[in-house]
Amino acid sequence: MDFVRNTKIDFLGKWKITFVISIALIILGLIAAAAIPLGKANLSTDFEGGIALQFRFQQAVEIDKTRSLLAESGFKDANLQQFAEPTKLLVKLKRSDGDLRAISQTIGAVFTKGMPDNPFTIDSTTEIGPTVGKRLQKDALWAVLVSMIGILLYVAWRFEFRFGVAAVVATFHDVLAVLGVFYLLDKEMSLLIVTALLTVAGYSLTDTVVVFDRIRENMRKKTKEDFLVLLNRSVNEVLSRTIVTSSTTLLASLALFFLGGEVIHDFALALSLGVIVGTYSSIFIASPLLLYWNNKKKPALAKV
Repeated sequence: MDFVRNTKIDFLGKWKITFVISIALIILGLIAAAAIPLGKANLSTDFEGGIALQFRFQQAVEIDKTRSLLAESGFKDANLQQFAEPTKLLVKLKRSDGDLRAISQTIGAVFTKGMPDNPFTIDSTTEIGPTVGKRLQKDALWAVLVSMIGILLYVAWRFEFRFGVAAVVATFHDVLAVLGVFYLLDKEMSLLIVTALLTVAGYSLTDTVVVFDRIRENMRKKTKEDFLVLLNRSVNEVLSRTIVTSSTTLLASLALFFLGGEVIHDFALALSLGVIVGTYSSIFIASPLLLYWNNKKKPALAKV
């Protein structure tokens, strides 16, 4: 499936434009990363704490209708989860200054009014304390940090140390970019989004390694061509594969985004953004960093 053949696109010649875009995305991502532990971001109950109410209805519950009822009653941020048994429903709400019993009674009244033909009982009411939220924040940040270190060691072992550094920078760039966009869109930060970010990191690494593998193959041929020409040629040689892989992965994530339902809507959005940014960074971030490392100084890169 070679959609493009024998291309001679000067990818590295666009480094000035792409680096400006990437720096802006990284700054936005760093702001988002700093806002999360400070509680300035749109945090879910996983991080901020809150309450969890488990309902048992006599008949099966339509989760979309239930979500609309809560949104109309002022509970727009309610997180709904349905069990394997369709009569059970879990409602999570962010931390509130109100009394737990009063909140459960208010939501119960909403369900009684909106679904009068479907009686229910409240099986349990649980309060998620802020201590648990802070611990989850710390664990999530450590998960991202450990994954970055693992990527550096793996790529440095498989290729060279400079390849490992370039791969980590590109992967870190992708995670921060998606995080920054979510912060800009005021999307809710949850553990599901952390899972998406780690998935994005894995995809970005895979795509970068494919490009690096072709660069290494061409380097082993010991041609006399300039390193800049070698990098551009390597990226062009795997361009068709990159397009096929990225487009098929993007189609799958977009299908989840449009057809997967409200629960995984943000997760699918993060994956879609990650595929786009990951493909971009493999070409416009990782490879130019190798060139910059090889030349050791900026003036040589400026000749592009």
